[in-house]
Amino acid sequence: MYKKLKFNPWILLSVFAILADQISKYWFVQHFERGEVQVLTSFFNWTLSYNTGAAFGFLNRGQGWQVGFFLGAASSISAVVFFLLLKTPRQQKWHSIALSFLLAGALGNVCDRLRLGYVVDFIQWHYQQWYWPTFNLADSFVVTAVIMLLIEEMFFKDARKNSRSK
Repeated sequence: MYKKLKFNPWILLSVFAILADQISKYWFVQHFERGEVQVLTSFFNWTLSYNTGAAFGFLNRGQGWQVGFFLGAASSISAVVFFLLLKTPRQQKWHSIALSFLLAGALGNVCDRLRLGYVVDFIQWHYQQWYWPTFNLADSFVVTAVIMLLIEEMFFKDARKNSRSK
């Protein structure tokens, strides 16, 4: 009647990525003051900031409605990705890793929004006077996942379809 759940290594990958994200955020909150900048190279800094908006500060200056909105959206997306990850055949490693990173990135920032009401960011890239918005490991996981899924769609779509039919 009920199908027995099997161990899924891709869920474990998500858990480890979420832990890395949360530990890194905790470390920066403990060791940096908000707005403090530590220059590492001519193009890379550590700096602590708090983001109430979406990835990379999008809608960061909203009136507060965006926190609940992004919390709900990320939670819903996480549920869908979790389900897709459970349904993805194990031999589709590239796709599974991408979904694992997507799940970890979404849930890493959900944890912050639930606990704090904002997301902790600390990674800052720049070129001369042009600064990319500050971000965190969870954001990096989401971007990596999207890039992986785009590469898969552009170059490996047929291989994925063939592995489904086996």
